Amino acid sequence: MADFDDLMSANRTFAEDFRYGGFDGVAAAGVALVTCMDSRIDPLGMIGLVPGDAKIFRNPGGWVTPQALEALVLGVHLLNVQRVLVVPHTRCAVASNSEAELRERVAASAGQDASWQQFHVVEDQVAALAEDVAKVRSHPLVPDSVLVGGFLYDVDSGLLEQKV
Repeated sequence: MADFDDLMSANRTFAEDFRYGGFDGVAAAGVALVTCMDSRIDPLGMIGLVPGDAKIFRNPGGWVTPQALEALVLGVHLLNVQRVLVVPHTRCAVASNSEAELRERVAASAGQDASWQQFHVVEDQVAALAEDVAKVRSHPLVPDSVLVGGFLYDVDSGLLEQKV
């Protein structure tokens, strides 16, 4: 268990002034965000929010997957979500490599064949973003009253640019 001692120690420090106990779990700012798992992204900070304000769904590439849609439907109907941001980012590995390149890189790291693993790369981020926004807007359980926008996050400047 010593492998996690540093993180457990940090957690104890975090818990000393923990302010979110008893929180009901709704999105206080009415926001949901679908973005990438990239560690350069601070999903709340980049839009001026704090824990408790938004529902966040992260995956490689920040794409609207079936699981992301499931989360958004729950957010809209049960957790006060009224606005949805779909946010991929610049210099993303799944947008700047081919499927074959990622498989080769993973295989080299893993020391075994990775040709069977799918990584859901995309060649045109803006076109994919438009498709993802359309998926959310057209979902039968996401009412027209929910605002949905597509943004590209620049990992070098910290700025968002609305694309859709």
